[in-house]
Amino acid sequence: MSERGRAFWLVAPGHGEIRNQPLPAPGADDVLVRAGVSAISRGTESLVFQGRVPASEYQTMRCPFQEGDFPAPVKYGYASMGTVQVGPATLRGQRVFCLYPHQDSYVVPADAVVRVPENVPDERAALAANMETALNAMWDAGPRLGDRIAIVGSGVVGCFIASLASKIPGTRVELIDIDPRRQRIAAALGCGFAAPEAALGDCDIVFHTSASDAGLATALRLAGFEAKLIELSWYGDKRVTAPLGEAFHQRRLQLIASQVGAVAPARRARRSHRERLALALSLLADPVYDRLITGHCTLDDLPQRMAQLAAAPDGALAEIVRYR
Repeated sequence: MSERGRAFWLVAPGHGEIRNQPLPAPGADDVLVRAGVSAISRGTESLVFQGRVPASEYQTMRCPFQEGDFPAPVKYGYASMGTVQVGPATLRGQRVFCLYPHQDSYVVPADAVVRVPENVPDERAALAANMETALNAMWDAGPRLGDRIAIVGSGVVGCFIASLASKIPGTRVELIDIDPRRQRIAAALGCGFAAPEAALGDCDIVFHTSASDAGLATALRLAGFEAKLIELSWYGDKRVTAPLGEAFHQRRLQLIASQVGAVAPARRARRSHRERLALALSLLADPVYDRLITGHCTLDDLPQRMAQLAAAPDGALAEIVRYR
């Protein structure tokens, strides 16, 4: 048993390092997890890395096992997949997912981990937090058979939403992005693809995930009469300009914030956070989601790689950190 863990810390905005830190002895209701991989949630973690969390959101943006405080030094992250080394007999040796920062081994309460289904490989399992966000957005939107659905922004969450929506019979689903390289991914996910200027309008539901003013304007333009616009983008401390003049009121649009910190109201009375996460893990059984993994690095590489992703992502989707 290792008595120390190695973790990625943001020591100052734009600068990270790997630190050694002692691990507590596991209690009777704890597990010691040895990480296999973790995933970088590029949008949120880039804003954290750049020190762009607004002071008003320092508490609401804390992740479950965060150490330190914003803007820095802080240990941040929430997509770890590993194997239980020490813990209750029912979990020992099991692959589990945990909302834990980038660290090679850690001790958490046993009820903080969720078993990974046998048909979901390690790297795909690390995308569970992104899938959970997409699932929650679908619950917020409540799509129906035959809906016309647009997703503006083809990051990992946008791609997951497009894939889930495409499985609803009769839907017209279009993934919209300024990067033409996303067309191949859209085709693999079973949906259409368009540049913003060529996107189909009169939509019943529009999901916005691009975290840009231009993307939000596109999303508003594509929404039909009394349609829902589900806003998933988190802008950090950036001020956002939205064209709420024009036809926004005449079309009686609904602008709905979707955030994974709370279970969507449509399911909150009957689904716990744990049940939602377990469902998200099961949805990752589809091999098509391997296409969303576009890069790998080691824990030691992470300080440099995080800086690259924050400054110039160059089309990156999911980045996987390997620990062994």
